[in-house]
Parts: sequence; structure tokens; C-alpha cells
Amino acid sequence: MKKLIALFTFVCVFGLQNLVTAQESTDISEEQKNAYLDRHPIYDYNELQISTTDSIPDFESKQQPLKITGTIYQSDGVTPAEGIILYIEQADEDGDFDVRKENDKHYAHHRGWIKTDANGRYTFYTFVPGNDRRYNQLSQLFPTIKEPSKTAYNLESFLFDEDPLLTKLCRKRIAKKGDPTRILKLTKKDNLLIVEKNIVLTSSTVASN
Repeated sequence: MKKLIALFTFVCVFGLQNLVTAQESTDISEEQKNAYLDRHPIYDYNELQISTTDSIPDFESKQQPLKITGTIYQSDGVTPAEGIILYIEQADEDGDFDVRKENDKHYAHHRGWIKTDANGRYTFYTFVPGNDRRYNQLSQLFPTIKEPSKTAYNLESFLFDEDPLLTKLCRKRIAKKGDPTRILKLTKKDNLLIVEKNIVLTSSTVASN
């Protein structure tokens, strides 16, 4: 009987401790909530689920499904960069951002995260976004990089070689002021568009090739 009472007491105490812990973990301060609302969406991922490959929502149902893959290198351009988080968000096929809301925070529905493997490799399955002709906007993918122990930063948007709005003048300006390799030249295999996009990290800026 004494053993039974002791066991019951242990279960009650253990259960109470778990309840207190659960309550503490869900008590989010106003400061933490504001940080969540204001921070870049690259931080809004689940560490247990992030991997070297991700699929942007709805990519399989789109008219121009795209596989973008590549290697992220350290600043020497040779050493693969392991553990780099790459985040991409984009518009839909009509050039509009499908903005949704979760936990009081607005976000682009068409987005995804990867973390590079030991070889620096990554893969996204997505689709070619449309142009927003109302504002004469190019078709773009918007990438962000997060290196270990460093603040996340945006890369120049990835453009598409066959974009009708990417004029000769635009290309000249990009070649002079920006990185011309940000223009993706797609090939087609079966029903899937494919492109290789490598990224080289530097201490102050990011170069791509």
C-alpha cells in the first residue's frame, strides 16, 4: 500500500512539473511577440524539418515547374559551405504575392527554406513566377542567406533570361552595376525546367556564379 501511495505521489508531482513547464514555455512576452512579428521570415522555420531540399507550395500544379539547385561556397569560391540556410520567396504565376497570416504575422505563401549539406548543396522545387505588368515588375525569386553566427542578409533577386520585361537596357545595367549571373538560363527536361545556381559567400557582400 505504501508503494502504491509513493507511486501515486510521484506521478502527481511529475505531472505538475510538466504542467508548469508547459505553461512557462507558452508564456510569450510582448517583447518576444514583437520580435517574432518584426523579424525576417527566414527565421520562421522549423529546425527539425529543414533539410537540403524544399518544395515551394503548389509547384507541382503550376505551368512552369522549376528545379533550382546548386552549391554554396565559402569566400574562396572552392570550399563548400555547410549549414547555410537559404530562404526564397516569390510571387505566383500572375505576379501577385499570395499574402497570408499566421499568429498575427503576414507572410508570402510561396516560400521555402533549405540548409546546405557537407558538400554545400541545395535544391528547391518551385515554379517560374509571373510578371506584375501593372507595375512593370520583372519575374523574380527573392533569396536570403543566413550563415552560422551571422545576421541574415538578402541577395540580389534571381531573374529569368526569357523574361519579356528583361530588356537589353536592363541587362546592360545589371552587367554594369550588379551580378549578371543572377539571370537564370533555364533548360527543360521532360516537363521540368532546370537551372544550376551557385553562390559564393564573401565577408561583406555575396557574389554568385
